[in-house]
Amino acid sequence: MQSFIVAIVGAPNVGKSTLFNRLIGKKKAIVDDQPGVTRDRNYESVTWDGKTFSLVDTGGFAWEPQGPTEAGLKEQIEAALAEADLILFVGDGRTGLSPADEQVVRRLRKTSKPVLFVVNKVDNAEIEKGLAEYYRLGGETLYPVSALQGRGIQDLKEALYTHLPEQTPQPEAEERIRLAVIGRPNVGKSSLVNSLLGYERVVVSPEPGTTRDVIDTPFEYRGRHYLLMDTAGLRRKSRIVKPLERYSVLRAIRSLDQCDLAVLLLDAQEGATDQDGRIAGLALEKGRGIIIGVNKWDLIEKEIKDKKAFLEDIRFRLKYLSFAPVLPLSAKTGWGRDKLLNTLHRLYAQYTRRIDTGPLNQALKTILSEHSLPLKGGQRVKIYYGTQVAIKPPTFVFFANYPEGIHFSYERYLANRLRERFGFDLCPVRILFRKREKKE
Repeated sequence: MQSFIVAIVGAPNVGKSTLFNRLIGKKKAIVDDQPGVTRDRNYESVTWDGKTFSLVDTGGFAWEPQGPTEAGLKEQIEAALAEADLILFVGDGRTGLSPADEQVVRRLRKTSKPVLFVVNKVDNAEIEKGLAEYYRLGGETLYPVSALQGRGIQDLKEALYTHLPEQTPQPEAEERIRLAVIGRPNVGKSSLVNSLLGYERVVVSPEPGTTRDVIDTPFEYRGRHYLLMDTAGLRRKSRIVKPLERYSVLRAIRSLDQCDLAVLLLDAQEGATDQDGRIAGLALEKGRGIIIGVNKWDLIEKEIKDKKAFLEDIRFRLKYLSFAPVLPLSAKTGWGRDKLLNTLHRLYAQYTRRIDTGPLNQALKTILSEHSLPLKGGQRVKIYYGTQVAIKPPTFVFFANYPEGIHFSYERYLANRLRERFGFDLCPVRILFRKREKKE
């Protein structure tokens, strides 16, 4: 069953994102007191009393674009209105009815879709008395609310609920693979998202930092269900000055906590930078399956004499990710898209692979015979057996008499041999050592 979509629209800075957060019950959309903070459509699936719908937060209307970003916003809002089954118009109870509100409503009338008229920032009864002018917009009922305080939200929820269609229980959906697109600002992350989805889901602009929210969008490829997470570019901490920037970067880092796989996108014209290395280290620390995407390849392809050497240099600079595939691509033209998706397919299969204890310990016996462990205080360090304890990433625990005597280099050797033996060539493998006393 296709999801019922509810879109929140209104002039800039009327509190749409605060209302969005209040209705979904958590802080997902970025909220700030500067106009135009929510630049992309922000989706969230919401379930109330057995009925599920998708709530969409949009950027503020701007019908006289001042630049490429504002023009992109208008297109995004038009797309949201085209998708929506129900629209929540939001006005500002403190400032009163504005020309921008009337402009928005004129646009909404062209959709012929049901509209609930919501007036936000009605923090007390005194403000509520001054809302009569909003009836000029044509709505039979006004819903005065304070999204910040929660005032009037229950009445709005009940009105919204009556518009939701009856739903029959659906069979449990296949698990979605959470995919994050990460990287520095302006390397083309949003262009890649749009390329993967086949339409402009995220505002694309030459201005760095255009994408401020993590935007979650489902898509399917070769029978696999993905949830695509586009993030604000990860900036160095010293450059994160404004509160809004800081919150966006925290969101990007949190996306690494939530995703399964990540595409670390680089700019081919700049190669791998120190900041890319830091992001790579962060992704590895969190155990994510990684693909290194070298974007804007079409801009340098003719200048590169040795493609293999160029890509190997990137791998060398991102030494933490020696196992990660390095794929040239062009998000703008779509070149390399299918190879990226097919590689993600293979990577996830490895990322979720389980190895039975029997074959694992047979392989361990061979590995130990080929490269013996060092002495610890005159005693031979022994690994008795191992077992896989987790996936995402594949994680193995090995029990030894002196685990503290096992050097990091041997841990790396063991991980590499397991990759070779069990086909983990694309994904990280975690190795843990635990103490087991020698039996008498």
